[in-house]
Amino acid sequence: MSAEDAIATMVGDLGRALVDAPDDVSVAVREDRDRVLFELSVPEAQRGQVIGRGGRVAHALRTVTQAAGRAQGVRAGLDIVD
Repeated sequence: MSAEDAIATMVGDLGRALVDAPDDVSVAVREDRDRVLFELSVPEAQRGQVIGRGGRVAHALRTVTQAAGRAQGVRAGLDIVD
């Protein structure tokens, strides 16, 4: 399993744990200049659960993604998309 696959699996698992409809969550991976960008897609109705009050949950997810990337030797970022 590559570093990108491992991080994508982690991001997906965390996203699914936060929403009421885990089957609707998906993660896409794309290269963006000098980093790997993970796009967490959640239903619009459940987006608030992933973003959290004041963006705290989203900030925590981004921090964990960046830390996992550093551990794997990859510059990683996270976007939450529709």
